[in-house]
Amino acid sequence: MATTTNTNNYKFNHSMIRVKDPKASVKFYEFLGMSLVKKLEFPESKFDLYFLGYDGAGAPSRGNSSTFDRQGLIELTHNYGTEDDAAYRVNNGNAEPHRGFGHVCVAVDHIRAACRRLEDAGYGFQKRLADGRMKHIAFALDPDGYWVEIISRRPGSKGADDPEEQGVETDPGTYRMNHTMIRVKDAEKSLRFYQEVLGMSLFRTVEQPAAKFNLYFLGYPGAGKEVPRDGFTADYEGLLELTWNYGTEKDEAFRYHDGNSEPQGFGHICVSVDNLEAACSRFESLNASWKKRLTDGRMKNVAFLLDPDGYWVEIVQNERFSGKDNF
Repeated sequence: MATTTNTNNYKFNHSMIRVKDPKASVKFYEFLGMSLVKKLEFPESKFDLYFLGYDGAGAPSRGNSSTFDRQGLIELTHNYGTEDDAAYRVNNGNAEPHRGFGHVCVAVDHIRAACRRLEDAGYGFQKRLADGRMKHIAFALDPDGYWVEIISRRPGSKGADDPEEQGVETDPGTYRMNHTMIRVKDAEKSLRFYQEVLGMSLFRTVEQPAAKFNLYFLGYPGAGKEVPRDGFTADYEGLLELTWNYGTEKDEAFRYHDGNSEPQGFGHICVSVDNLEAACSRFESLNASWKKRLTDGRMKNVAFLLDPDGYWVEIVQNERFSGKDNF
C-alpha cells in the first residue's frame, strides 16, 4: 500500500442515516433498485449497518469488489429495538428548528414512470412531480420520512410536462444514487473545506438570486477525469450538494442541526481514501477539526472530521489499496 495519499484516489463512499425499522427501509431502497452490498452486525453494541447501492449493468461502481471502493452508497444504521418503540421517530432534517441534512437524490431513466411506480406501490411524496412550479423534480418519502429527490437522467427533461415521458416504462436497474444534500451556513467556508481539505471538485453551481439561495455540486471525478463541461450532473453518482441560503453567514447565532445531537437522524457522509494514516496526517497538517482522530477510542480504522457546520465526515480506508477488509 502507498505510504502517501492522493486526493485523486478519494471517493464519496456513502451517506449514513438512522432508521427505525431496517426491514421496511431496506425494502424501500431495494424497490428503488438498490442492492444490499454489505451488512455489518455489531450485536455486542446492539446495532447493525446496511450498505445499499446500485449494481445494474450500467452502474459506475458495478464490479468493485470492495464496498469502500464505491461511490453513492447509502448506509442505514439500525439501533436494536427502535422498530418496536411506537414513540421512536428520526429527525429528517427538514423541520424547524432541526434543519440541516436535506435529502438524498436518485436519478432515473423516465421520471414520470418512476414516480408513478412509487405511488402505485403505496409510497408517499413530499412533492409530486406535477406539484408546484418545478415540474421536473419530485420528492418521495422513505419509511422514516427522509426526503428522496427524484430527477431525470435525460438531459433537458421537462418532467411532468415532457411528452417524451408519456407511455414509457421505467427500469430501476438504470437508476443512480446521484447526490446527498446538506444545508450550509457559509458557502465560502464550506466550499474551501470540501475542495481544499477533502479534495473534491466543484461540478456545478446553480444560483437562484430571486429565491435567495445557491446550490453547489461537488464530487470526485476520478484520476485522469474532468468535471462535466456542460454542467449536466444527473448521470453521476456520489455527489455532494451544498445548499446556501443568503445571509445565514452574517448571523452569528445561526446554526444548522448536524443530525447527531438530539433529535437524531442523518449521521455522516463518508470519504474513502487510498492511505488512511497518510490522509489523516494530511488533514492534521491542514488544521482540520476532528470529531474522532484515528488514534482515539477502540476503533482505530475510522476517523471523523468536522466540516464548518459541524457535520461529521467519516474517513475510511479504500480496501482496494490496502488489500484487506476494514471490518
